[in-house]
Amino acid sequence: MTNTLSRRDFLKVGGATIGAAVLGQFIPPWVAEAARANGMLDATNSGTIPSMCEMCVWRCGLLAKVEEGRVVKLEGNPDHPHSNGKLCPRGQSGLMNTYDPDRVLTPLIRVGKRGEGLFRKASWEEALDLVAQNMLDIKQKYGAEAMVFSSTHNLSQPLFENLLYAFGSPNYGTQRSLCFNAMITAFLLTYGIEEPSRKYDDVEFILLVGRNLMEAISTSETSELSHAIDRGAKLVYLDPRYTKTASKAAEWIPIRPGTDSAFLLAMINVIVTNELADCEFVKQYVVGCDGIKVAMLSYTPEWAESITGVPAVTINRIAREYAAAKHNALAHPGWRTSNFINSFQTERAIATLNALSGNVLTPGGCLSADVAAEGAGLGAPSQPSYPRVSAMRLDGVPWKYPLVPLKLGVFQELRDAIVTGEPYQAHGWFISRQNPILALPDRGRTLEAFGKMDFITTVDIIMNDTSWFSDVILPEASYLERYDPLNIVGDKAFIRQPVIEPQGDGKSALWIYKQLGERFGLGDYFQYTDEEDYIRQQLKPLGISLEAVKEKGYTVMPEKENSREITFNTPSGKIEVYSETLKNSGFSPWPTWEEPLAPGQNEFYLLTGKVAQQTQFGTQNNQLLHKYSDEPRLWMNVATAKNLGLADNDLVEVTSPAGKIHIKLEATQAIRPDCVYLTPGYGHLSKGLTVAYGVGASDSDLHVTYTDPISGGQALSQTFVTVKKI
Repeated sequence: MTNTLSRRDFLKVGGATIGAAVLGQFIPPWVAEAARANGMLDATNSGTIPSMCEMCVWRCGLLAKVEEGRVVKLEGNPDHPHSNGKLCPRGQSGLMNTYDPDRVLTPLIRVGKRGEGLFRKASWEEALDLVAQNMLDIKQKYGAEAMVFSSTHNLSQPLFENLLYAFGSPNYGTQRSLCFNAMITAFLLTYGIEEPSRKYDDVEFILLVGRNLMEAISTSETSELSHAIDRGAKLVYLDPRYTKTASKAAEWIPIRPGTDSAFLLAMINVIVTNELADCEFVKQYVVGCDGIKVAMLSYTPEWAESITGVPAVTINRIAREYAAAKHNALAHPGWRTSNFINSFQTERAIATLNALSGNVLTPGGCLSADVAAEGAGLGAPSQPSYPRVSAMRLDGVPWKYPLVPLKLGVFQELRDAIVTGEPYQAHGWFISRQNPILALPDRGRTLEAFGKMDFITTVDIIMNDTSWFSDVILPEASYLERYDPLNIVGDKAFIRQPVIEPQGDGKSALWIYKQLGERFGLGDYFQYTDEEDYIRQQLKPLGISLEAVKEKGYTVMPEKENSREITFNTPSGKIEVYSETLKNSGFSPWPTWEEPLAPGQNEFYLLTGKVAQQTQFGTQNNQLLHKYSDEPRLWMNVATAKNLGLADNDLVEVTSPAGKIHIKLEATQAIRPDCVYLTPGYGHLSKGLTVAYGVGASDSDLHVTYTDPISGGQALSQTFVTVKKI
């Protein structure tokens, strides 16, 4: 299914064809019929069934109330530590994830040009055969590395990775470089762990750097933070924008974008030069305590004031307050922090502040390194070893980015390699539960990459922008209609199970990947007969039945032996605020200041961030959430708008080196005068999304691709824009 549309052709057809009318012909209006199994439903197919939410990656436990075969209410499961009996608005709206009139309910095969929205219905056998034929043809012609696989983090990820690794491709695109590469890489190098657990029971002082936790996806942590504030914990929040988190903070510091690390380095300077750290902990468990005072000597609060715009006296006071709280002080690891190419240095400074407070693994401390690997303690189907892969990865890991973990990768660099054809040309793309056309920066460039593909297939439940430009769409059952592998949270393994029968021909990812694996001749990597058999094999070491887990919603995992010895998975076995690994790779072994780019005259920093009503790029078509979400506008400081002759609700043109958008203005005092802000996830190209299409504008049309050379993270806020009235 070779397609040679140019970038210009793609940009023309992206949102301007007849797809919506065509979609209406092949999406039937039926609703799901009741599940008649498992004994939790009565004779009228009514009852309450435990499962897990998938309206974000936090995966709260839920109880689905079913009446006559239809889900009528979703509530939080009190037995699940992420929900504690509650669901956020997105979780409550999960009904519309399943009952969305725009659901894709049958396999679809493209019959027009990419982006026209012209598809025909197909059987699963025809669609799977076509996918397998095209992918195997690409493998035979160009090698397995010519197929790119990408997916967003989800419970069926192990099976997706089985397909990827068994197929033999090294090219794996995850969303992590768009989100938390800097944090994970920094904490791996400092502590030997990806992300420490946060504990708020005894916290007295919390420093949040750009982590809008009151609107983010970590619902249970948001609740814990709120309770900590209620009992008197102090929250200091650094963000150029006044968010809902800022409204709950004791202090909001509207710091200049990209300068968070200067603020943090100055805090470290105050703590180490005045010997305010937890000295006993540092001497015993930290590498670098002998030289850190000299390394931080130039990073004074006065130096930081000239960079950040925050008074030196404020930085000094906050550093002393943080130090005074000792192991009850928490410098939150965050996710994106400053969104600049110096974000890795910001995260290294955050990791160092936590080390100085002695809050890691100490009794009552705010951070825990006890993070179990996903699936640890569960069984799994047997399978052979993966084939050896010798081809270079397109994203530059590790030959260009030696410190980026292989499983994280650098998604935006993979996309750019597809466009340039260097170091070799990719020809096919298999995408599951992901929307790179909207998620990656510089959408025009992503569309150009799609134009290079001989074949594209997606697995999803709706016609998102990426599906709209695909050749074959494989419809997945919604999270209320399918099984996924078990998920361990705390000391329990929770189940996601179907609470109703799938609508149409939707299938679980476990089924889809197995079917494709067998067509690739890779059946040995999918040794389970069906979804229930897979979960039974997971439960086998625990000696518990699937039926018992389905009824209760979870099973308790065997108690682990806790070691009393404090160790860290680093080369030294200690916390490495001084890293020989960084030094040997040609980078500063200490957290260090890196001057970020700054906007030119009449340019503004483009900020982005989460809102509580939506999840990334996947929920904007949800009718319930749409009803309670305002159409996004471009935030601009009131005084700045006045100087430019702009007023609230003016239609403006926003331009960056990557592209331009038209959007209404929101003049507000809740943002710095040198910044503008745009909510991500809008500006969909797919006319198959009848609610989301035509709503707002896409920040991906504006974002320029900048990659942190150490962690591979995308620097989203390093894009500068001009704004003018239309």
